This record gives sequence, structure tokens and C-alpha cells, in this order.
Amino acid sequence: MSQTLASAVVTGNPALPRSRRLLRAVAVVACLPYLALKTAWVAGSRTGIPAGSPLLEHPTAMAVANVLTILMDGAVIVLALLLTRPWGRGVPAWLLAVPMWAATGLLAPVMAGYPLQMLVRAFGGSAAGTSGGDGEPFLHAWVFAVVYTGFIVQGLALGALFVLYARDRWGRLWRGRMWDLPARPETGQRALAVAAAVLALFPLTLRAVWACGGTTGLAEGAVADRGSDFHVLESLYVVFLLAAVAGGLALAFRRVPALPVRVPLVLAGVGSGAVACWGGWMTAAALLPGGDPADHPTALTLLTYAGQMIVGLLVATVGARFLAARSVRHPVT
Repeated sequence: MSQTLASAVVTGNPALPRSRRLLRAVAVVACLPYLALKTAWVAGSRTGIPAGSPLLEHPTAMAVANVLTILMDGAVIVLALLLTRPWGRGVPAWLLAVPMWAATGLLAPVMAGYPLQMLVRAFGGSAAGTSGGDGEPFLHAWVFAVVYTGFIVQGLALGALFVLYARDRWGRLWRGRMWDLPARPETGQRALAVAAAVLALFPLTLRAVWACGGTTGLAEGAVADRGSDFHVLESLYVVFLLAAVAGGLALAFRRVPALPVRVPLVLAGVGSGAVACWGGWMTAAALLPGGDPADHPTALTLLTYAGQMIVGLLVATVGARFLAARSVRHPVT
């Protein structure tokens, strides 16, 4: 199938395996509920937003955030087309890799977190994040079900399309095992990986404390609004931080020679994307004006967000330099 697709791209033949056409359709259709809901909110609709929601207190900020997220979800459709159309083969590697890294980072915690939250709730856990300060409703529960289910389907379809595309175009870069790599890794990669590991200790420690029920550095509103959902997400951030650091160190130091190359690449790619993108997103959200002062993140919380964002960017740089160095030895289109 890889040879068929490559031939189709080279000759300009629009033929595409049925499985990829199906995945593309699934990715696009999965975006529609979210895009429709967000567009309705921008147009003035309050569907899914209870009358007392804190979202209604800042209409301008809400409109800006909705437009931004419409563009972000619309980018998923663009990526699905890029990964399945002949012209997508000629897109520069960085122009595809950066948005795919960001999309993976934003979707991975949702794809892992929402099912786990539902599972924990089924065993008596309590929801969190569906209410604002003072117990006011934030969004109707059905909104989360529709949106997060759509995100999960988007992530699965887009991820499958990217794996197939990347296998055809760059498959040589992650074939083999660590013992196939040069014995002396690039010094810069090692320095970046060590810096990421050291810096990760701060956000990792606080996230672990919060996951276990501690309140150090949390705002009053965050403490009051905690539930099982909160603890599940904090536990996941610990996992993603550990994955990012482990992947970066494995790529830089290569101390596990029998390990397939793709394993640390996946750990570094998904882990760095999750901690960097969500760290950046939460930092930006925390800086928005207004809201209950009790809900504003503390300085320690902001440092945690910024710290994990920096860790993610450092590990992503390790991965990028690793792939760039390997592409010199194994040229690809």
C-alpha cells in the first residue's frame, strides 16, 4: 500500500486507499459538532451554557477564545486533507510536523483523560470542571460529552492518517533499534535532555502533590472545585512529563541499545506536545482578565505551567535535532 500511495503522489494520480479516504472522512465529520457549537456561540447563541455560567461574564474574551478554537479545530480538517492529497507530499517537513505535534499534544490528554474520568466516575468519583466558582454551572454536561467524544475520534483518525503518511515519507528515520545509531550522540542533544530532566522536577513534583490530594500552590477556587476529574488529569500530567523526559534522555544518551527507535520518539513526541501545549494554553487562560480572584492561579501554579511548557519545548527540540541528524544519513523526500 505504501508503494501504491507513493506512485500515486509522484504521478499525480488521485487514487487513495479506501481506508485512508474513510479515515479522512471520519476526521472531518468529527470536527463538525464542535465547529457548529463554537460558531453558534460566536453568533450569540447560548446553547449548552446555563444562565449563571461564568462564561457569560466576559463576552468579549469568550468570543475571542471561541474564534481561536474554531481556527484550531479547523486546522484538523486542513491536516486531514494534507495527509491524504497529492499536494500534501510536497509540504516542507517542519510545516507539517509543527501543527501535528501541537494537535497531538492538545488531543492526547483529552483522549486519555476523558475515558479515565468516566471510568472513575462509574466507580463513585465526582466530576470537576463542570462548575465555576460559588457552585455556578459552567457548561451543561452534554457539551463535554459531545465535544470530548469528537476530540477522541479526531485524534484517532488524524493520528492514524499521520502514521500512514509518515511511514510512506519518513519511515527510514525511525526504523531499527538504538544499537543501529552512532555510538556518540550529539552533545547538544544531551545538554537539552539533561536540562529538560532537571527543569521537569519542579512541575512534576507539584503535579504529583496535586494528584495525591495536596493543595500546595493551588488557588482557593481550585481547591474548592476539586473532584476525581481533577486528580485524574493531574496524574496524567505526571505521566506525560515522565514520558517526555524519558523519551528525551533515551534519544540523547542511547543507553538501551535493544530499544526500537520509534519508542523514545513516540514518548518524546507525544509527551513533549502534551506538556508544552497544555502548559502554554493554561498559562494563556490564566492571564485573561476578570473572574473571581479566588479562582486566579497562584504564582506557584503559573510557574508550574511555564515550567512544563519549557520542558516540552526542550524535549521537542531534542527530537527535532535527532530526526534532522538522522535524515542526513538516511535522506528522505
